Amino acid sequence: MSDEITRVFSDVHFGDRASRVRRLAQLGPLLEGVSQLALNGDTLDTRVGPAPAQTAADHAEVMVFFRQAVPAVTYVTGNHDPDVSMSHVMDFAAGQVCATHGDIFFENIVPWGRDAALITQRIEAERRSLPENAPPSLEQQFGIWRRVAASIPQRHQSERHGLKYAWRFAADTVWPPTRFLRILRAWKVEPGLAATWARQHRPAANFILTGHTHRPGIWQMPGGLTVINTGSFCPPLGGYAVDISSTRLVVREVTALRGAFQPGRSVAEFALAAG
Repeated sequence: MSDEITRVFSDVHFGDRASRVRRLAQLGPLLEGVSQLALNGDTLDTRVGPAPAQTAADHAEVMVFFRQAVPAVTYVTGNHDPDVSMSHVMDFAAGQVCATHGDIFFENIVPWGRDAALITQRIEAERRSLPENAPPSLEQQFGIWRRVAASIPQRHQSERHGLKYAWRFAADTVWPPTRFLRILRAWKVEPGLAATWARQHRPAANFILTGHTHRPGIWQMPGGLTVINTGSFCPPLGGYAVDISSTRLVVREVTALRGAFQPGRSVAEFALAAG
């Protein structure tokens, strides 16, 4: 009997014109043979936007598609889909592997974003509502991050008109030019932040799977922890899919062939301890 595979990827951003996934059916080949699927945040945008009917339709389409495409699916929340489920973190292989979207690593969720200052204010306000002299639990932290994320409305993500989208995308992500420097800094510090988070909240984990920054990569950290960012389905950097079986963790490129996405070559393989 073949070993069952759990596949993890993130940041599909369905419904956003920046995503290369225009039809969910494009993901079909990437789901073949998968026993369990974990979508590690930002599968779509569920936040309040100017077109609530379209947001609701995208949400319904996502739920129907994955329910029919794979035997089991878990939606891990991200900052764009903070209410897609109550799952903020997932553990696999008896705790050897942990997956979370990754915005929890940053003090203001998206330090490169247009709303970073507003997010900081709202997180601080939420923290002031907690009991004094009691450090927040991980569940409380996720609650704060998700409530604040839900309070930030969609911007360019909800725009359907091509030219208007390009203009709004530039205004939200490119201007001012210093924003690109913030992105580079987030890319630089994220592996270390992920390792610090893991030492505090998942000290037994050997692998942390994350997304959020749209930068795919694999980093071996001091102490033996491996941080894996699965990137995204948005250009220009592409993404990875992580396959977890009873004995191995395999990182694969996600490749596109005639508009459909499928698992490509193995980028890295790691042994897992027997359960």
